[in-house]
Amino acid sequence: MTAALFVSVCLIAACGLVYELVAGALASYLLGDSVTQFSTVIGTYLFAMGVGSWCSRFIGRGLVARFVAIELLVGVVGGFSSLLLFLAFAYTDAFRPVLYGVVLLIGTLVGLEIPLLMRILRERFSFKDVVANVLTFDYIGALGASLLFPLLLVPRLGLVRSAMAFGVLNVAVGLWSTWLFRDLLPRRHHLQAGGVAALLLLAAGLWQGQRLTTLAEEGLYADPVILARDTRYQRIVLTSWKDDLRLYLNGHLQFASRDEYRYHEALVHPGLAAAPARGRVLVLGGGDGLAVREILRYPEVREVTLVDLDGELTGLFATHPRLAALNAGSLRDPRVTVVNADAFTWLDTHAGTYDFAIIDFPDPSNYHVGKLYTAPFYRLVRRHLAPGAFLVVQATSPLFARQSYWSIVATLEAAGLVTAPYHAYVPSFGEWGFVLAGPAAFTPPAVLPAGLRFLTAATVPPLFDFPADQARVPALPNRLSDQVLVRYYERDYAAINR
Repeated sequence: MTAALFVSVCLIAACGLVYELVAGALASYLLGDSVTQFSTVIGTYLFAMGVGSWCSRFIGRGLVARFVAIELLVGVVGGFSSLLLFLAFAYTDAFRPVLYGVVLLIGTLVGLEIPLLMRILRERFSFKDVVANVLTFDYIGALGASLLFPLLLVPRLGLVRSAMAFGVLNVAVGLWSTWLFRDLLPRRHHLQAGGVAALLLLAAGLWQGQRLTTLAEEGLYADPVILARDTRYQRIVLTSWKDDLRLYLNGHLQFASRDEYRYHEALVHPGLAAAPARGRVLVLGGGDGLAVREILRYPEVREVTLVDLDGELTGLFATHPRLAALNAGSLRDPRVTVVNADAFTWLDTHAGTYDFAIIDFPDPSNYHVGKLYTAPFYRLVRRHLAPGAFLVVQATSPLFARQSYWSIVATLEAAGLVTAPYHAYVPSFGEWGFVLAGPAAFTPPAVLPAGLRFLTAATVPPLFDFPADQARVPALPNRLSDQVLVRYYERDYAAINR
């Protein structure tokens, strides 16, 4: 009996934390800036728990019945919270009010749970034992949930089904409590009936979780979703319409197959065609293998090392028939070595040097990605370049994120590199920017590989000229201690959306 009670406390704590993590992760996926989203969600959740704890003083009678009812309600609201937030983002303009409303409601209910349970248990145990044991098992449950969430729940179940699975667990604790406290619940049948109904509802949601997620995401994307997958690091979504295949990571478009060749030819060939040597090439990011496809056009390339954090992404682009066809099977080429690791950490522990480096990370919309656009990171890359070698960075749009773009240029210069900024038009994205950087001034190549669809030797030099509305503006370099680039990026795109 005693063990069962404290296991229930552990499960209650785990459920509450999972709902909080789901809300924070979903907000960071959909709104960007994970630091801000997690900070505000956690702060709101803890405040709501305080409100719930304070409100518990007004519950004087029927403690067990109230506790069970709260468990059932938390299970249903928390279980369907992720689906509700997806639908709110897709079909309304009120995502933030819904997000914080849901967090406030769940936090208040969770804040009621522990004080009520402690008051119930005080009749069976001494007060010091109640406090010590309840808080101990509460913290153990929180630890378990925090480990399970990134390692198992999100990769295996996804955000929607993870919330529903713990909703089922919450309701099960409520039903279990009607048996544990049966001597205090003479009329418990209505609670049990409600619990069974909630359990069936959540079980149905869990069973249809992938279909429900797809339904919610259909409203986020213009084209039908053909694949959606949560990994430890991001949400991968592929959409398809006729011959156009599009990849979205955390809701942000990464490429459209109809015009991705423009982006990847512009990223790779101006620098690599001019490189004095091309034997060993390093690619940081670019887990879709499309930049590697362009690199392998050069017969002199003997070795390509691709470092991308997400093994599920690189695995998908190596094995999915349509995606492998798009990158021409580049990730299965014997010259290519795929390393799934954090680029910063890998560079710090790896000793090789390369004739050319391509840095193709997502835009710096949050601090986790922003660290890969800092002067210390570029200095680290520079140490891996052979004498005279260049690197190229995808650097967001010089038109839509003008100060962000020139901040990246300033950051490369702060790392001791000579820069050659350039841009190209990609219909799916608009005007897009890149920066070549190396030990000396860059000279555009006179010859490009055969078979390119976008670039010619004659069209490369004009890429390095900027019209007045994209010309350089003052911008600070991005540093690990002060990631101004993330703030520039948020401000640049906020101005577009006004």
